[in-house]
Amino acid sequence: MKAKKRYLLLFSCCAFLSVGYIGYHHFKVQQQSKWYQRLSSYSEDSDVLQDEDISPNPRLRNRRTPSGEKSEAFSFLDCRMETCFDFTRCDRDLKVYVYPVDDNVPPSSSYMKVLNVIQDSNYHTSDPSRACIFVLSLDTLDRDSLSKDYVRNMPSRVQRLPLWNNGQNHIIFNLYSGTWPDYTEDLGFDVGKAILAKASISLENFRPGFDISLPLFYKSHPERGGDDGYLDSNKFPGTKKYLLAFKGKRYVYGIGSETRNSLYHLHNERDIVLVTTCKHGDSWKEHKDERCDHDNAEYDRYDYEVLLRNSTFCLVPRGRRLGSFRFLEVLQAGCIPVLLANGWVLPFSEVIDWSDCTINADERLLLQVPEIVRSINASQMLHMRQQTQLMWNQYFSSIQKIVHSTLEIVADRIRRHRARPLAVWNSSPGALAINYTFSDFLPHYPFYLTSLGAPPSSRYTAVISVSHGGSGPIHTTPLYKLVKNIARSKFVEKIVVVWTSNQAALTENRLPGGSVPVNVIVPADRSISARHFPHSQITTDAVFSLDEDVSLTTDELDFAFIVWRTFPDRIVGYPARSHHWDDAKAGWSYTSRWTNFYSLVLTGAAVYHRYWQHVYTYQSASGLLSTVKTTNNCDDILMNFLVAAITRRPPIKLTQRKHYKDNASEAKWIWTEPSHFHQRSVCLNTFTSVMGHMPLRHSNLRLDPVLFKDKVSMQRKKYRQIEKIGS
Repeated sequence: MKAKKRYLLLFSCCAFLSVGYIGYHHFKVQQQSKWYQRLSSYSEDSDVLQDEDISPNPRLRNRRTPSGEKSEAFSFLDCRMETCFDFTRCDRDLKVYVYPVDDNVPPSSSYMKVLNVIQDSNYHTSDPSRACIFVLSLDTLDRDSLSKDYVRNMPSRVQRLPLWNNGQNHIIFNLYSGTWPDYTEDLGFDVGKAILAKASISLENFRPGFDISLPLFYKSHPERGGDDGYLDSNKFPGTKKYLLAFKGKRYVYGIGSETRNSLYHLHNERDIVLVTTCKHGDSWKEHKDERCDHDNAEYDRYDYEVLLRNSTFCLVPRGRRLGSFRFLEVLQAGCIPVLLANGWVLPFSEVIDWSDCTINADERLLLQVPEIVRSINASQMLHMRQQTQLMWNQYFSSIQKIVHSTLEIVADRIRRHRARPLAVWNSSPGALAINYTFSDFLPHYPFYLTSLGAPPSSRYTAVISVSHGGSGPIHTTPLYKLVKNIARSKFVEKIVVVWTSNQAALTENRLPGGSVPVNVIVPADRSISARHFPHSQITTDAVFSLDEDVSLTTDELDFAFIVWRTFPDRIVGYPARSHHWDDAKAGWSYTSRWTNFYSLVLTGAAVYHRYWQHVYTYQSASGLLSTVKTTNNCDDILMNFLVAAITRRPPIKLTQRKHYKDNASEAKWIWTEPSHFHQRSVCLNTFTSVMGHMPLRHSNLRLDPVLFKDKVSMQRKKYRQIEKIGS
């Protein structure tokens, strides 16, 4: 009986709990259904927030009339690409219109750099009807009212712009906003539906998928090019002298002071060096505390550059604003950033995986930082430090790269179904190397062939440039010989002859191609650059670029193509040249001296991927192509510049062939003239100036066939003709 009573009591309890649960669930569903009944189908967020706006920032709240009705102004937080951006303007390429500069309000030097890199790029259009994006010429970089670059009366100036349209399809670039003592993120005017490309932006004020976070950069940041990261991937030590370092200002009071005032707790003078100074601003002595004298003395003991280059981790605490100049400095140095800026949206975080190269610490848990960095093992450190260099070199080393990255993020949003994968943004050579006017299929790009497992092209198109002839009849014997040698190659798909000579072009049936198709093209523009134009007749990935007087044998052609298939992103060929810095001339000089180092492989006898033709023709800065056209020279140097700038690798030299022109060649004797070398040296310096840096890299690698020059029977050698040719 006792057992029955126990079971009955247990059953009663279960029934009571079940009834209670069902009743509560019914009540909850009723409440939810009543709430949802107020909403219409496909309702907007603004329809839900009828009674109050819960935005934490007053400037972001929906504005209302005195009667309580919502005004026509669009809520700042409501903006997304779908609600504030007009996609119909961007049905073609991403084109950017820059407003004419108002002479009464000249932009600062930093903002002029931003405008210059847009106007000198392929994004730019001078026709606003073709524009997808609009950029103000009014300087919006510094919106600190105490700054000398602060543009006053901005609200009225912006509203007077005829194309403003409440900011729709506009990008506003900003580095500083707000001023002492609050440093709010308000720009001092209504940005409307414009995209904010802003430094030091917080999660609270950031509109995901719409705004873009920028890095804070100095006024001296280079407009183009920029210096490489300080470290080489093959020279990384496992650890450095200091584990964690920081040297900077200490704010005794105000925003940003809490974290920096506590750093002295972690400073041990051995492997953790965190030193600060109170010496900044005009009134620092008025606010100094009891630690200032000691901190200032400790600060002076350490050199900032030495700390940067000899530390594994570098602290990046917030300043008065969330961002810090130190972020880019430590990236360039190859020091792993340890971030102390709660709520900061990291630069380009929409596409960059910062967890691969930064440590995001909590300002409130400062004392845990040493334990965190000590827990990172050696292999993780190596990967993170390599990634810092990758990010710096690809996206942050110049204002040009920062601005272009911003525009490409917008471009990926516009073509959402064809946006570049995040893996492309976070690996070499990066998203800026992918141009969708060429292809939106990654295996079509030379640097992804190996990593994506796509086999390189199995055949090549020979492109022969015929440019000589002078006023007399062209000497066709070397051309006939070359065509015959190409036709015997087992890898050739087609022969394309680009005829830029002012002599009458040969007909296709006069060229001895045999079973190999031969196309003769006479371009409308007979400039030297026509040899690198992506002609429709070129259907293979591999392009074997040849001068008409080249004396390469079939073996040499085949061997070059076989090597190229292993290095499809490089220029692979025979004639190597070099560049060096000439102190006496304070500039770069071109040389053809026979040395163990080279930095160029001339495209008169070289294989490259057809993508480089697209880069040469459509992505080169106008100053580069105009130099080639003016000099009628240096097209091969420019091609090497463009390839090296993207791949960051040298070309590949084949065998010891020194002379590769036919003895009857008209151009052979030009190489011996001093004016030839002077002109090409001028090209080197012009290209470097336009690009902002010298991209060429030296190499001492030379690839020869197996058993080349070995004292074994010729029957055992695959490329027998190569060895019989003089150097």
